[in-house]
Amino acid sequence: MLHIEDLQVELGEKVILKHIDLDIKIGETHALFGPNGSGKTSLLMTIMGYPQYKVVRGKIFFKDVDITELPINERAQLGIGMSYQRPPTIDGLKTRQIVQICGKDKVDVEALAGRVNFLDFMERDVNAGFSGGEIKRSELLQLMAQDADLMLFDEPESGVDIENIALVGETIAGLLQRNGEQYEQKIKTKMQRKIERTKMGLIITHTGYILDYVAADKGQVLFDGMLSCVSNPVEILKCIGKTGYEECVRCIV
Repeated sequence: MLHIEDLQVELGEKVILKHIDLDIKIGETHALFGPNGSGKTSLLMTIMGYPQYKVVRGKIFFKDVDITELPINERAQLGIGMSYQRPPTIDGLKTRQIVQICGKDKVDVEALAGRVNFLDFMERDVNAGFSGGEIKRSELLQLMAQDADLMLFDEPESGVDIENIALVGETIAGLLQRNGEQYEQKIKTKMQRKIERTKMGLIITHTGYILDYVAADKGQVLFDGMLSCVSNPVEILKCIGKTGYEECVRCIV
């Protein structure tokens, strides 16, 4: 569903991503680790289509469509959505309005807002005076309305207090069709009924807290602009904790 081959990206005149190969299949969720400045956010912004991230080599395919040169709005219409680490405040645009825009006026805004305890914020300007946890809930509310097929999460735990991390984590699990997995397995066992996920995710995480709520299929390390390994995300996190990113990459490779 998402296929990236030999991607090289420049920001300004600096090469920030080198020879990136990445495949995320239908229903898969990947976790992306890496030190600050390694290119993680740049990869998400490139997939989303921000023009300042210039693709100088390689291709990006989504749903068998070459999206390498497509603008952001067309990628969003194809089903790519993103939750940003530090989204801007948008003065004059109410949260209710942006949720309606994301859902093309076809969503029950009140019902969605209630799911992330956000009803009291709907008449406020987008992100105006919001705390870290409130910003994350606003981002998730917009993704819920968009109902994207591929969701990109840039450090969803960042700035979120303990009280909100469970809500954020469980909401992301729901968006990626990864909550209630024990129940799904029970149905499959009893009724021989196959339940398949259709949503895909790519999650940047430093702490790994989000993995307590969202079971990722694969983990990858982005180091010095290059994807260096593919392995079990929990094992990668342990390796990083013990030896640091550079030694972890060397060890796994």
